[in-house]
Amino acid sequence: MPVTPEPHRRRRTPRLLAAAAGLTTVGALAAAMPSNASAHDSHGGHRPSRYQDVQLLSFNDLHGNLEPPAGSSGRVTELQPDGTTKTIDAGGVEYLATHLREAREGNRYSITAAGGDMVGASPLISGLFHDEPTIEALNKLDLDVTSVGNHEFDEGAKELARLQNGGCHPTDGCYTDKKFKGADFPYLAANVLKEKTGKPLLKPYWVWKKNGVKVGFIGVTLEATPDIVSAEGVKGLVFKDEVETIDKYAKVLQRQGVKSIVALIHEGGFPAGTAYNHDCDSPGAGDGISGPIVDIAKNVTPQVDALVTGHTHAPYVCTIDDPAGKPRMVTSAASFGRLYTDTTLTYDRWTGDIARTAVKSANHVVTRDVPKAPDMTRLIDRWNTLAAPIGSRAVGHISADITNTGTESPLGDLIADAQLAYGKELDPETDLALMNPGGIRAPLTYAAKAGEGDGVVTYAEGFTVQPFANTVNLQDLTGAQLIQVLKEQVSGANEAAPKVLQPSAGLTYTLDLTKSGADRVVTDSIRLNGAAIDPTAVYRVASNSFLAGGGDGFPTLAQGTDDLVGEDDLTALEKYLTANSSAADPMAPPAANRITVVR
Repeated sequence: MPVTPEPHRRRRTPRLLAAAAGLTTVGALAAAMPSNASAHDSHGGHRPSRYQDVQLLSFNDLHGNLEPPAGSSGRVTELQPDGTTKTIDAGGVEYLATHLREAREGNRYSITAAGGDMVGASPLISGLFHDEPTIEALNKLDLDVTSVGNHEFDEGAKELARLQNGGCHPTDGCYTDKKFKGADFPYLAANVLKEKTGKPLLKPYWVWKKNGVKVGFIGVTLEATPDIVSAEGVKGLVFKDEVETIDKYAKVLQRQGVKSIVALIHEGGFPAGTAYNHDCDSPGAGDGISGPIVDIAKNVTPQVDALVTGHTHAPYVCTIDDPAGKPRMVTSAASFGRLYTDTTLTYDRWTGDIARTAVKSANHVVTRDVPKAPDMTRLIDRWNTLAAPIGSRAVGHISADITNTGTESPLGDLIADAQLAYGKELDPETDLALMNPGGIRAPLTYAAKAGEGDGVVTYAEGFTVQPFANTVNLQDLTGAQLIQVLKEQVSGANEAAPKVLQPSAGLTYTLDLTKSGADRVVTDSIRLNGAAIDPTAVYRVASNSFLAGGGDGFPTLAQGTDDLVGEDDLTALEKYLTANSSAADPMAPPAANRITVVR
C-alpha cells in the first residue's frame, strides 16, 4: 500500500542543485511547445487537451540491494553550484519507495520502468533466496516494466522464467508458507531468442495505456551477454544486435498504432564527470559521454523517443542525436537504487507521438533523510529473520576498510590470495590465482552493520562481496599462455575498457598505460616469486569458474588443461579470513602493490 506522505517530506534541494548544475537536460530539446498547447489532463468532462505530460520514473542495476549499500557503493557525488563536490549517502528500498511515491504525487500519468539487472550479484538478504525478496520489493515499488540485464541470466533461462511467473525454487523449494507469485511486471527480452525456435525468450515489448495515451516499451540486453555470463546461464539462447532488434519492434509497435516508444537498454556509457548531476551535454549534445551506448543511440531508429539505459553503473542524463540528427534523451540512474530518473514525456494526442522538443529529464538522489516506507521495512525484516542464522556468523576480522576500487584493489588482492591458499589445499602445486574485478561486488567495511562489532566480517558481508556461487577451478597453463592472459586484460575484447585481473601474492608486473593494446603489459616485467615467467613451463592457476571458462574476454583461460573443480569462491574467502585473522589480530588491508602502473 502507498505510504501517505507528511506535508514537509518532499525535498526540493536536489532538484535546485541539479538545475543549477545544468542537469535538467532540456538543452537542445528546449524548444517551446505551441502556444496553444496544454500539458495537463482534462477535468470536469471537457475534451482532453492536445498535449499530455507523461511522467517516466526509471532506475537500473538494483542488484538486489534492498538494504542501504555499504561504503562507496552507498554514496553518490553531487556537483555544487560553486564547482565543488560533496558525497551523499544514498540507496535502500525503504527510501527508494518513499522517493518514488512522492515523485508520483500529482502525476496522474506516471510510469515506472527499469533498465535491467534488478537481480543477480545480490546481497545475502536477496541472493540467499534466489532474489525472491527483490521481486517482492519491486512489486511493492509498483514497477511497471523492465528489460532484462545480463545478471538476470546468472541462474539460467528457467530461473528467469520462474522469477517472472512464480513458483517455488526447483531445488530449495519454498522459503515461506506462501508460494512465490513472481513479478507483477513484465520482463522484456526482445533480443534474447531461444536457439531451437528462434522466438523471443520473454515478451519483446509492452504497451502502457491510459485515457487514450499509449507508450510502448522495447527491452533489450547487451548483445555481449554470453561473454560476461557463465556458459550454463545462457545455454540454448541467442543474443541479437541491440539496434536491429529495437528497430524491428519499433516497426511492430508503429503498425499497432503505438508511436510513442521508449527503449529499455541494458547497455550504457561512461560520462566525463563522476557527479550524478554532471552536465552531460557540455559543450554540446552527447559530448560528455562515451562508450557503447553512444553508437547505439546514434543508430536506433528516430521512431524511438527516449532511451533508458544501464549496465555501466554510471549516472547520466544526456541528449544524443538520432540518425535524423535530432537530439534524443538517454538516461542512466547509476546503480544499487541510489538514484532515480524523472523524465517528462509530452504526448501529442493529435499525432500519438512524443513532442521530442519538450522532453526534459533529471536524476535525483535517493537520500536517506526521508521516512522509511513501512511496507519495505516489514519486507526486509521478514527476510532478514530467515537469513540471520546464516548471515550473522562471524568469519573473520579486519583492522580497516578493505576497498575494491582502483586498478589493483586491496580486496582484489585479498580474494586472489584466498583462492591461491584454497588452491594449494586442493593441489600443493598451485602457483598463482587471478580474480576478475567485476566479480567483487562490494568492499569489506570496518564499521559494524548489524551489531556484530567493528571489524567483524560476517558471512552476510562476505556474500555481498562474492555472491555468484562460482567455484574455484584449477587448471594448467603454459608460461606463454599465462603471458597471453595478462595481455588480454588490455587487448582484444578488453582493449577499449581494460579488465585488470587481481593477482595473488608473488605475481608482479608493470602495466604501462602510455602504450597501446597488448604492449601495455610489459612482458619482461612479469615475475612470479621474483623469477621471470618461462614460456615453456607449466603453471597451475586458480581462478573462479567464470574466468576459467573464458569469461570477461579472456579466451586463453578457457584453453587450460587438467581442470580440477573445488568448492565455491565464497567458501575460499571464508576459510582464508578465518585462518588468517582474529579479534586480537585482525587482518590489515593488503598494500595493492603487485602491479606497477605507469601513466
